[in-house]
Amino acid sequence: MYAVIHTGGKQYRVQSGQRLEVELLGVATETEVALRPVLLVDGDTVIASPSQLAKASVKAKVVGEAKGEKIRGFTYKNKSNQHKRWGHRQHYSVIEITAISAG
Repeated sequence: MYAVIHTGGKQYRVQSGQRLEVELLGVATETEVALRPVLLVDGDTVIASPSQLAKASVKAKVVGEAKGEKIRGFTYKNKSNQHKRWGHRQHYSVIEITAISAG
């Protein structure tokens, strides 16, 4: 059984016991969270209608936080000697899928 969940503006295909990095959830470590399923597949059965998905649920536990890769940027404008260096490092929540139920 697997599900497609929606969190942080992105969709992820998940199975029970899987760990993944998602956009920062803003909750403490070891907290149980419920994620919104978009699609649920159990063998040959596919649940995709909103009425059936209202009963379905995906539970996950926040394991910790992680940082993404450092992104370095540089802008330069010719003839005016204007330049700027900038950087960014995205923060993620690491979650572990504990249960997927069709309801």
